[in-house]
Amino acid sequence: MRASREKQAADTRAALLAAAERVFAAKGYLNTKITDITAEAGRSAGSFYNHFTGKEQLLEALLGEVAAASDAWAADEAHSADFSDPEAIRHHVSAYWRVHRAHAPTMAALRQAALVSEEFAAVLDRFRRDQSEDLAGHLAPVERLPAAPGTSLALMTTVLEGLAGLWPELSEEEAVEAGTRFLYRALNGRDY
Repeated sequence: MRASREKQAADTRAALLAAAERVFAAKGYLNTKITDITAEAGRSAGSFYNHFTGKEQLLEALLGEVAAASDAWAADEAHSADFSDPEAIRHHVSAYWRVHRAHAPTMAALRQAALVSEEFAAVLDRFRRDQSEDLAGHLAPVERLPAAPGTSLALMTTVLEGLAGLWPELSEEEAVEAGTRFLYRALNGRDY
């Protein structure tokens, strides 16, 4: 009986998260109400509050899913921590592209929430910093960085975020190739 309730709770939580992504895609984060999410999920408002204190906490849970997807890519056996190697950069650009594309409504919602909430802006900043810190060691093999490591990572992240914002217009192949060539040259000072 207890396992059945735990499964039902997990199913409800998953349904709310999936519904939130669909509603965020259709209406945007700022225009979405909790009742929009619960209606889309086919759940009651009470069930929402059994899992989340509000829309912000739900968005943080979705951010956790983005982080988990990113971590899964980092655990891939093709992962290399050597940004002097264009294939290592290609792997990371591809991972960023795929994770961003798979979670595009969440990524847009995160940016919208950060615009109106200093607290959420801090959450997003902490997430970005954590992601960058995971990449800091990747720069060690690069002989002559264009700027200090932290600045180089910030520039790299800005390029990737901008590129990911173009995903409807670019094929994955175009985006990954352009991103790889650009970042390799920016970091290493030469073409490959």
